[in-house]
Amino acid sequence: DPGEIVAIIGPNGAGKSTAMKAVFGLLRLSGGEVRLAGENITNTPPDRVVKKGVCYVPQTANIFPTLTVEVNLEMGAYVRNDDIRPRLGEIYEMFPPLLEKRRQVAGTLSGGQRQMVAMGKALMLEPRILLVDEPTAGLSPKFRGEIFHIIRDINKAGTPILMVEQNAKQALSIASRGYILVDGRNRLEDTGPNLLANEEVGKMFLGGGT
Repeated sequence: DPGEIVAIIGPNGAGKSTAMKAVFGLLRLSGGEVRLAGENITNTPPDRVVKKGVCYVPQTANIFPTLTVEVNLEMGAYVRNDDIRPRLGEIYEMFPPLLEKRRQVAGTLSGGQRQMVAMGKALMLEPRILLVDEPTAGLSPKFRGEIFHIIRDINKAGTPILMVEQNAKQALSIASRGYILVDGRNRLEDTGPNLLANEEVGKMFLGGGT
């Protein structure tokens, strides 16, 4: 829903990333539907899904490592036909480290800064919804906290977010709602705070307690 952050969490192999790829049209669904603001977009090819306002930040291979930060961001606006400079300025305001490093090759950045590039690139299209797959995977605790803070800021600026994340506690702490996937099925659905307080969720993901 508009204004929400929704987190999908679960153990490895539960189907979290598969679900997100299916939403974006990278995998074909054999059942069920994907709806965007009431429109059925099930099995719509990704290039058309993007034009409908859905942007996806995959867990890996989410930047062009041999291109500069600025060119990466410009590549994110490839379907726009208007002047992208105002939006580029907004992205730099959102991610100040990228302004300082705009001429630097993206592959030489830290993991956290590369993730900023990936999210900034997706946001160049001013999406109706942002899909983010494992945004903190492989990052240090410092950068994990920073990325979650950025995700919350993106959401406060008006972009609803669907997020797949292994770090259950931090993801649920910023989520409006959450889904717990186990063996490809939805085990639990509730608000972020309620899932954080749920004893079963605590035993599964939060070290045995809440």
